[in-house]
Amino acid sequence: MEWYSIGIMMFGMLITLIMIGMPVAFALGMTGSAMVYLFLSPTMLIQLARITFDVASTNLFIVAPLFIMMAGLLSQSDVAQKAFYAASRWLNWLPAPLAVSTAVSATMFSSISGSSPATAAAIGYTSVPEMIRHGYSKRLSVGVVAAGGTLGILIPPSVIMIIFGILTETSIGALFAAGLIPGLVLSLLIIIYVMLHDGLDPRTQRERIVVTWHERWSSLTGIWPIVLLFICVMGAIYAGIATPTEAAAIGAAVALVLTLPREGMGLSGLSCVLVRSAQTTAMILMLIICGSFFGFAVSALGVAHGMVGMLVNSGLSPWTILIAYLFCLILLGCLIDPASMMVITLPLAFPVLSGLGFDPLWIGVLVTIAVEIGMITPPVGLNLFVLRGVVPKDVTMKDITLGALPFVFVLMLGLALVLLFPSLATWMPSVVR
Repeated sequence: MEWYSIGIMMFGMLITLIMIGMPVAFALGMTGSAMVYLFLSPTMLIQLARITFDVASTNLFIVAPLFIMMAGLLSQSDVAQKAFYAASRWLNWLPAPLAVSTAVSATMFSSISGSSPATAAAIGYTSVPEMIRHGYSKRLSVGVVAAGGTLGILIPPSVIMIIFGILTETSIGALFAAGLIPGLVLSLLIIIYVMLHDGLDPRTQRERIVVTWHERWSSLTGIWPIVLLFICVMGAIYAGIATPTEAAAIGAAVALVLTLPREGMGLSGLSCVLVRSAQTTAMILMLIICGSFFGFAVSALGVAHGMVGMLVNSGLSPWTILIAYLFCLILLGCLIDPASMMVITLPLAFPVLSGLGFDPLWIGVLVTIAVEIGMITPPVGLNLFVLRGVVPKDVTMKDITLGALPFVFVLMLGLALVLLFPSLATWMPSVVR
């Protein structure tokens, strides 16, 4: 049977299993097993056990649960609230000061969380009620939080980049360096949008925030945990003092020391964090194992090789192929979570894109931005549902969805900038090396 017939059968079976409600990880594993059994040899199913052992025992995978634990500990603390308070004290002179402060505090929290939903929940809990109280529209209030939360999977440390690195065997430390400048660029675009929105809205009538210099300087005492954690984690990686795995362990230990004495945390709060971290880690581990086995089946059956050859000889420009893939990721973001999207598409797409000569680090940043757009696109935008649980009850799901919609285009503009100027993603890793 030709490779394209097998490919159509594989992806048809995968899509069918997902549509009937089977978890993505199990759908990937079942599809890969069926194709190997039917078209290769039943004895080759032993590869699933080997892949499971390799993935579960690799040092790289230890990075994921440690950063997940660090994000869980920080979400139990008041770090996000203090970051928002400090930003609002120092940026009160700008247009839409609270909205700008929300974006800035989300950027700061993203540098230590690695999770988009955790960032959106931590920042939104404080900032949305405060913005509404000062006269901001509900939709702008939740939209800027939803968009700011997406920075959690682009600005390092990023769990999504860890998944990309494991699946494509790309340096996680280099991916972290590559995501820093694009993350700051997207943050700046969000800030520019909210300031322009404020200036162009004739109905803007908000209570002015008066701040003394004493309040400004005293607010800085609340952000020292962010600075400390960023130095311990990213500073250690960039300086070459620690590997990403070692830096993740340091970050988790420092976060534990900072949050455990906090009132309301204690052993009961710690046990909740550990349970949630274990659940999230198990989900990601199953996705990577089954996705890696699915990728093995795609490669062994010749689907990946055939796809590369067809696209290379098709006459299409490499840029056309890359843009088409990113567009597909944005569309899939309406239906599937980011981790599942990457696990499903990368086994086929990455060999094609790397074979066309694109830099793996640049691809990693572009893919991360594309999947993070899916975090705020309905009907399966995770940040939208996370916000629904932390915002005031009078803010409806319709308000959240419509509020996030303009920021989808803001993030797409950021994606276009990184696409047009690859050095935004590739310059920092070259400096770190």
